[in-house]
Amino acid sequence: MKKKINMTEWMRGIISRKDVVAIPVMTHPGIEITGNSVLNAVTDGHVHHKSIEALAAKYPTAAATVIMDLTVEAEAFGAQIAFSENEVPAVIGHLLDSAADIDRLEVPSLNSGRVPQYLKANLLAARTITDRPVIGGCIGPFSLAGRLYDMSEIMMLIYQDPAAAHRLLAKCSEFILKFCMALKETGVNGVMMAEPAAGLMSDDDCKRFSSDYVKDIVDQVQDDYFTVILHNCGNTGHCTKAMVATGAGAYHFGNKCDMAEVTAEVPEGALSMGNLDPVSVFKDATPEDVRRDTLDLLEKMRQYPNFVLSSGCDTPPHTSLENIDAFFDALAEFNR
Repeated sequence: MKKKINMTEWMRGIISRKDVVAIPVMTHPGIEITGNSVLNAVTDGHVHHKSIEALAAKYPTAAATVIMDLTVEAEAFGAQIAFSENEVPAVIGHLLDSAADIDRLEVPSLNSGRVPQYLKANLLAARTITDRPVIGGCIGPFSLAGRLYDMSEIMMLIYQDPAAAHRLLAKCSEFILKFCMALKETGVNGVMMAEPAAGLMSDDDCKRFSSDYVKDIVDQVQDDYFTVILHNCGNTGHCTKAMVATGAGAYHFGNKCDMAEVTAEVPEGALSMGNLDPVSVFKDATPEDVRRDTLDLLEKMRQYPNFVLSSGCDTPPHTSLENIDAFFDALAEFNR
């Protein structure tokens, strides 16, 4: 039986320790280790779980993470999804065309689409990975709204008809809250909420059309035993203030921002995670380049005790194990 992890104490422990810990967002290497396809993993909770478990057994991550799949919630609402054998799923077109469509939109049940398979993967991971926290995943409200309404169109809607945008965001948030509550019940220790589209907005708009909704979810699900990690790889440093206004326990940044600059804006008691490029470093670089870039980032972040080494986003399919090994070897070298 898994001992309940007090995440408030766990985060304090990370901040107080002398060495740096790593939580790269990666599941795809685990899919490949277990000989499965992306399609299997995103449609079958058992396969997804085995991938998370395989990575937890192989690498000294401070926490285990599930797949960052930004199509699950959109599919639940009725969006059409493109699947392929070894690439991440993608939303096809958009579901909504007008304010009238928004008003007709119904908030789905948790039995819709692949939601039950994702809840199963989280449940199994929480039961079998007992030596570290397991972090579930969900999409953020503005990113979900953009997938339902079209990203360009939602950007225009927030200016042309902000009331309609808020009605859509309220429905997206209602479903995400239900999903997070269900994730919490599986026994996982937190959720990484991916809200990259919020980075397209100014800090003020990010707060109004994303962070205010995220804060409402955080206020209802986050406690000593369940932490919300807010991921925004669209933030170039311009909307960190809005991110921090959510009150999340941790913030996860993409490679487009200066990690030291954004961490300076994060409260000292919250974790700041990031931000090696998942494609140009993890996937496409040589192991020696990965080692160098990892050590450079660690050196740059030496003065921030709340820094957690991570990828800037989910590491993609076909990321070599040699590069992941080099990442962890560099961390061990730095900590020595």
